[in-house]
Parts: sequence; structure tokens; C-alpha cells
Amino acid sequence: MAEAQEGDKVKVHYKGMLEDGKVFDESRSGDRDPLEFTIGEGKIIPGFEEAVKGMSPGETSREKISCQEAYGQRREDLVVNLDRSELPDDLDPEPGQQLQMKQKDGRQLNVIVTDTDDSTVTVDANHPLADHDLEFEIELVGIA
Repeated sequence: MAEAQEGDKVKVHYKGMLEDGKVFDESRSGDRDPLEFTIGEGKIIPGFEEAVKGMSPGETSREKISCQEAYGQRREDLVVNLDRSELPDDLDPEPGQQLQMKQKDGRQLNVIVTDTDDSTVTVDANHPLADHDLEFEIELVGIA
């Protein structure tokens, strides 16, 4: 039977959990389709890609992925205080709100508002799962 390898387009079902067992994402929730990606394109976390390599269709695996192979370690340089005058007039951000900011090079950056006051807004561009080791239950559904 074929094994998934670099360059293969694969379909997987998965359940992602934190170290305490709390589920943060699951492909079988609702009416979602399996996750589809090409191994080696770098569009998903490296540890997940690596875990799928060598699996055969129908096979399941449970893998622990370190934060370095997932969303990385939290970086304080990605927490920024913005002057309210830099924000659109019609924006009234609140802690917990997710925003998209345009970088100088034109790319979009997702941030979470962590604090506000009369003159500043603090945003955090770290991924919410940064600094977390993760565990995944993975089922390889197919190789295209």
C-alpha cells in the first residue's frame, strides 16, 4: 500500500489537543471535509506534515508535536502598543477582538487586541497556540 511522502497531496482527519487533553480543533466537527494539503509546501505546521509522512490510507496515528514544530515560542516583540490615532476612526477595539493589520510590505497580519486605554491599543500577533506542545490524532483518508 502507498505511503504518504514529500510532494503528495493528502487528505486527513484530525483532532488537535493541548497537553491537558483539551481539544482545540477537530476536522470531524460539524460537516467539515478532511484537511487537504501537499506535504512539503509548508502550508501547515511542520510537525504535522512530518507526522503524516510514511502513513498509508486508512492508518491512524497519535503524535506529540513540540511547540518548536508547531506554532513556535511566544515572542514578546510581537506584542505592540499602537497609538489610537493610527487606527481607523470608526474602529473601537476591545480586548479579545481579532483584527487584521496590513504590514508595510502589503501582507495581512492577524492580531488579537489584548488591552486598550484612551490613547493606545495593545495587539498581539503571536499565534494563540504559540508556546504550546500539541497532540494530534491523525487519520490518513487518502493520497491524491
